[in-house]
Amino acid sequence: MTIRGRMIVAGAAALAGAGLMAGALQAQRSTPPKARYEMDVATTSGFAGMAGMRANPMAMMFGGGRGGGSAQHSLDLRLGSSLAPSGGAPHADHFMPAGAELGDSVPLVTPVNAPAEPSEPGMPPDFRRPKGRMLIFWGCGAHAGPGQPVVIDFSKLAAGQTPPRLFSADVPVETGPTDSNSRTFGEWPNDRSHKALRPDASLIGTHRIAGNYSPEIAFTLDQNFMPALDAVSEAAPDGSTPIRWNAVQGATGYYASLVGAQGQGGENADMVMWTSAARQEFGGGLSGYLSPATVRRLIAEHVIMPPSQTSCTVPAEVKKAAGQFMMATLTAFGPERDFAHPPRPADPKAVWHPDWTTRVRYRSATSLMLGMPAMEGMGMAGMSGDDEEDARRPDRQEPPKHKCKGLGGFLKSQIGGC
Repeated sequence: MTIRGRMIVAGAAALAGAGLMAGALQAQRSTPPKARYEMDVATTSGFAGMAGMRANPMAMMFGGGRGGGSAQHSLDLRLGSSLAPSGGAPHADHFMPAGAELGDSVPLVTPVNAPAEPSEPGMPPDFRRPKGRMLIFWGCGAHAGPGQPVVIDFSKLAAGQTPPRLFSADVPVETGPTDSNSRTFGEWPNDRSHKALRPDASLIGTHRIAGNYSPEIAFTLDQNFMPALDAVSEAAPDGSTPIRWNAVQGATGYYASLVGAQGQGGENADMVMWTSAARQEFGGGLSGYLSPATVRRLIAEHVIMPPSQTSCTVPAEVKKAAGQFMMATLTAFGPERDFAHPPRPADPKAVWHPDWTTRVRYRSATSLMLGMPAMEGMGMAGMSGDDEEDARRPDRQEPPKHKCKGLGGFLKSQIGGC
């Protein structure tokens, strides 16, 4: 047999083996876990990092240090179970490593839900249709590509009609356990406990979740909060606006978006949206957490920038359309840690009966005003002594969050503004 013939036979055998393995993996059956737990671990900096902090506005604009000093850490914990609580009302606690500095545990409180207000298909809750226009751009580069901008005149849309592709339908929203998909559910932060995390808090170590509607969950984390993103921008002579940022350790990919407004504001203003994706993609999981596998797929589709990329240029046409107000958000998607008990059987023919599964997701994000010099003192350096001490208190209660109203509110929510 010739060398070419042997290569063809070997290739066919490899493909056949891969097909058999894939078939075996697909054949493995499993039952739903009794409980699912999820930890969303976030690092925020820039304007987003100032949320909930009583900072000195003038100091934030003109003084102090920069970079990691503005970083804030946050956790979102969710426990969903198919079991009913035993022995009274549902209760559960997450027992933290000492390095988290959140006390022995934080309570996972079962929410009391108010009836949801109806909303238009594809629109976020509390969406109020504006009367102005929206101009949509996409892609990194000095100038916008062909077919841009897409212009949506809200006054010409029929009542109840959703603007085409305003919100992504192609990027999954990987939600995990929620109140609506669980028989019993608990979450933190909540009205009973909303402790602030110190900048030096550590999640590394053993975690335990115990309650009366879930098997006991225990796992050990080796990944702490991701480092902060430090992004800067400066207007270029051709009217474009380059954005540059530091490479974040552990990042699986980057995504940037921008909102802007032209005119005097209000419902009649021209709103501008831009994304770093090579196609028109907003919302969906791009504003939250994405698994490494999903990020790899979206990098191949040129929706997310690879982890090796540390710059992107906002086209000049976006600046011209948005005027002076351009707020950008940059996200570094991060790794995941997955745990289960009992572990998945190595034998693909064995049926897997997990008692519980846990997913820990990481991300780092920052926001900045484009075209302005790097804003400094946006973290502890911009605070008075009393404010800094208050912000570092582990038991500090966050101020109540206000719902975002209308399209402007939705856009602000994308940059952590409400």
